[in-house]
Amino acid sequence: MARVRIGIYLGKAGHKLGRGKVQLLEGIRRHGSISGAARELGMAYRHAWEMVDDLNTCFRDPVVETATGGRAGGGASVTALGEELIERFHAMEETVASAMAVHLEALDARVAERER
Repeated sequence: MARVRIGIYLGKAGHKLGRGKVQLLEGIRRHGSISGAARELGMAYRHAWEMVDDLNTCFRDPVVETATGGRAGGGASVTALGEELIERFHAMEETVASAMAVHLEALDARVAERER
């Protein structure tokens, strides 16, 4: 089945917002931590932390806020801006998929039954 993946390039430094970062934000929202989200997605904590850092660097306001560990434990939370990014990204995905549906169906009809 033909499908489209979108990546949004932001700012002069070429920051990218894509499905992976959005899934990470959703994982942070569920787990309350970057490490929990990274485990769920099967990625290294360092890579997840770098993705969060890239998002926080890209925007004027933080996308994820973190608290240092210790006895009370650390954690992370998605800010209102992070929630907006999640919502807008999914809306953009739906818009693109809808706009391209007829073309994707046409390509699907021409795909070989058994791909090599």
